[in-house]
Amino acid sequence: MKTKAVILDEKAIERATTRIANEIIERNKGIEDIILVGIKTRGIPFAERLAKKIKGIEGKDVPVLTLDITLYRDDLTEIYDEPVVKNEGFNDDINNKIIVLVDDVIFTGRTVRAALDALVHMGRPRKVQLAVLIDRGHRELPIRPDYIGKNVPTSRSEIVSVNFIEVDGLDQVVINEKR
Repeated sequence: MKTKAVILDEKAIERATTRIANEIIERNKGIEDIILVGIKTRGIPFAERLAKKIKGIEGKDVPVLTLDITLYRDDLTEIYDEPVVKNEGFNDDINNKIIVLVDDVIFTGRTVRAALDALVHMGRPRKVQLAVLIDRGHRELPIRPDYIGKNVPTSRSEIVSVNFIEVDGLDQVVINEKR
């Protein structure tokens, strides 16, 4: 793959994270009953960064849970006849809580749909909101984020790669072209 452009550097990711954290607090009139749920893999460090920002603003911790949606994907039956459902990383009760699903990029909406299926399997939240660092368009399902770091119009032949220092050793978001 060929890198076409760096669309967010370390400072831009930091600014977007700060803005989204403030928007979450404002929209929910504080952080009472909020749980951040990071979608594996890069939604997790993004959720942890949001929690750190929120604590810096509000002075209180916000729980961060991990959600592995692999077994809820709509293409899973092509791989397994009867997948086994696991709910590791969900030790907290999500019933009647405000869940903020957190992911790095939203594209077709299928990952978020799988995450919603997984959440319903784990409990009954009062409300579910969606925070993403990048919205690249091309939705196939009627799903729209509540909090967006940056809208990036892309073609289907492009790939948006989010790199977090916790996973990749550097902070940046790049657009790559398929060769």
